[in-house]
Amino acid sequence: MKLKSAIFFVSFLLSITIFAGETKMNLPQQDNGKKYGSDSVTCVMNLSLYREFYKQWKGSGYKNSAINDAQKPWRWVFENCPRASQNIYLDGANMVEFRIKKESNKDVKNALIDTLMLVYDRRLEYFPNDYKTGLSQRGKVLGYKGTDLYKVKPEAIEEVYSILKESVGLTKHKTKSAVFVYYFRATTQMAQKGKIDSAVIVDTYDEVSQYIDKNIDYYKNKGNEKYENIWLNVKGNIDITFEPFANCEDLVRVYKKKFDETPNDVELLTKITDILDKKKCTDDPLFFEATVNLYKAQPSPESAYMIGKMLMIQQKFKDAIPYMEEAQNMEDVDKKQSAYIYLAEIYSSLGSYSKARSLAYEAAKIKPEDGKPYVLIGDMYAASAKDCGNDDLTKKVAYWAAVDKYAKAKQVDPELTEAMNKRISSYKKYFPATELLFFHALKEGDSYTVGCWINEVTKVRASQ
Repeated sequence: MKLKSAIFFVSFLLSITIFAGETKMNLPQQDNGKKYGSDSVTCVMNLSLYREFYKQWKGSGYKNSAINDAQKPWRWVFENCPRASQNIYLDGANMVEFRIKKESNKDVKNALIDTLMLVYDRRLEYFPNDYKTGLSQRGKVLGYKGTDLYKVKPEAIEEVYSILKESVGLTKHKTKSAVFVYYFRATTQMAQKGKIDSAVIVDTYDEVSQYIDKNIDYYKNKGNEKYENIWLNVKGNIDITFEPFANCEDLVRVYKKKFDETPNDVELLTKITDILDKKKCTDDPLFFEATVNLYKAQPSPESAYMIGKMLMIQQKFKDAIPYMEEAQNMEDVDKKQSAYIYLAEIYSSLGSYSKARSLAYEAAKIKPEDGKPYVLIGDMYAASAKDCGNDDLTKKVAYWAAVDKYAKAKQVDPELTEAMNKRISSYKKYFPATELLFFHALKEGDSYTVGCWINEVTKVRASQ
């Protein structure tokens, strides 16, 4: 009885594996190098037959039983005229993956997974180049192969990692978005299992982030919000996966060793400064050292910007000025505007309020929707209030102008509303009292020009 059961099971497995043409059994192919094989009539007939059933299955949303009718003619084509059409492999991958999802028997499922991998290998063997461009499609096909293997057999993580690593290395920024996600997941899992050094996680994150950022910028510049958001979501997904490995201590540990070995490698220096800046690890000496070396090796507004920020952190404001002035030439709008704001903050810290205000207004021109420049101006008005007057009234009027700027800040940048309301409420207490206004023949709502360096027209208001 046991023998009969065993024979039945082996026969059942054989019927499943033959469905896909070849698995571990390595069934021979009848390929003579011709497009339609040695029996072109039968090839064309089976090709047409399986495609018709496949289209019916696809048209039903992959729900009806037409897939069962498609399998036999597909198998014949796969075995006997593998050069006939690339659709053999596109459709075959879908059919085999469908069978895998439905299969509960572990042995049968593994045989089908082997078959799925074989379908991709055969596609690369017989159709190595993209029919549109004529260029190699190895990277793209490996991307499909690796992501499918991850989904149907996640425990095969070493094979997945190897496949996807090669795929991304070949396709670079043209890699499909899902491939980036699965490649990075595979990388972190390999590190967790001790198969690769944890430093590889950081390098891989840096690599894929550059490619993803390139796609985000591309679609942003084209005004394609749909695809821009798709890539932003991919970036968010990878950032979440990277988060447990993104602490400054690990990043510095990994990159300090590399920096010490090649302190003048421009590519490495760019990596170090970019990733430490992204992850807010700029307090570490490594960031400053790498930034300075990068500037020496390849002076640019971007590296000047980094050095200026570091000098500001160290409160070396005068030293930071020439770097931030150079940083104003950056092409990136956000960083360019930040350079103006930082420079304004430097001059404000040095007491050069007029110069700081001019720079803040320049920042506001670059990004009109950002309220930070007005916050900075308001803070300077409030800070200089007592020094800009010679009596009880004139030492308070600058607070009117300060509150005006805070109101402007929340008007252009609603996200600042809560913070600005707190500032406004705080400084209203310093407005002149009603009695003081009466003594100076002023009433609420009157126009008033604040003197000193401020020299700005505002409205009279009493304290509340």
